[in-house]
Amino acid sequence: MATELEELVEFLSSPSPPVKKAAVEIVSGLTGSEEGLQSLSKYSEILLPSLSRLLSESKEVSEPAAQALVNLSQNSELAKKMIQMGLIKVAMDMLYKPQSCITRLLVMLLVNLTQLDDGVSSLLQIEDEKMRGLHIIKLVRSFCRSSGDTADDQFEHVGSILVNISKTEDGRKMLLEPKRGLLKQIIRQFDSTNQLRKKGVAGTIRNCSFEAKNQLENILLISEFLWPALLLPVAGSKIYSEEDISKMPPELGSALAIEREPVTDADIRVQTLEAIYLIILEEAGRRAFWSVNGPRILQVGYEYEEDAKVMRAYEQVGSLLVEESGGPEVSSSEATKAES
Repeated sequence: MATELEELVEFLSSPSPPVKKAAVEIVSGLTGSEEGLQSLSKYSEILLPSLSRLLSESKEVSEPAAQALVNLSQNSELAKKMIQMGLIKVAMDMLYKPQSCITRLLVMLLVNLTQLDDGVSSLLQIEDEKMRGLHIIKLVRSFCRSSGDTADDQFEHVGSILVNISKTEDGRKMLLEPKRGLLKQIIRQFDSTNQLRKKGVAGTIRNCSFEAKNQLENILLISEFLWPALLLPVAGSKIYSEEDISKMPPELGSALAIEREPVTDADIRVQTLEAIYLIILEEAGRRAFWSVNGPRILQVGYEYEEDAKVMRAYEQVGSLLVEESGGPEVSSSEATKAES
């Protein structure tokens, strides 16, 4: 004899719209608690495909179905099953249908599914030679075209997806391919006032910087956007002197010649400093850093830093600069100050 939960799950496939709507609302509510998640997971073989089919229905049905899938995907075992049944492709197809009204929830679902390596591979379309990277190109385009300055930012969580995929080597290589130009597009979103976007961009740059040993040339191809994104958050808020600015490229100097709002999120400051560290581990990276007067910027920023975790990140970068014999414009004594 079927249990009440079993019957509820079966009602998700009811031909009666009112019954189906009532069932999906109850299921969505149950997924909001750990107890409900555990109970429903026993029926995942029927539940997950049923909820997936409901994503194409009207908003009153598709929204609670999507919310339920987002909640269920926080369980790694259920997320694995969703990936295996092709839910990433379903979500991407739904995301770009004109009538779709659950964009934010679909993006959040992709965030959860790309926590797993199999989810990243599926989103990157690694196995499909002809289609490889198409999903990412679409997501980056949507991320960059949508506004991060509105309360209803449907694509803000794409930044978290980019962080997830850049944790893998395949993801980093795809983002760093010069022909695709994806990282260049992503970095320009660092100017957004949306902190979630800004954090996603910082984390993505930091992860991609792990490829500096093999792909430094590709990373430095976008120096015009890279150094402002990495250095401005850790430059402090003071106005720099004309002498300091004269040794910087215009994109940095013009920003540091005026008062600025500080980046208050300590995690963002740590991530940008870690990215700088990974880049300047390479000799060509250190030369590029000296060429934009980077050590001076970190010296000033360190003087104003109060967060202990961020200060340690400054000091890690400073330790490499101290080991340098000195750059063309900054003496070794100045480099020591950047660490102290």
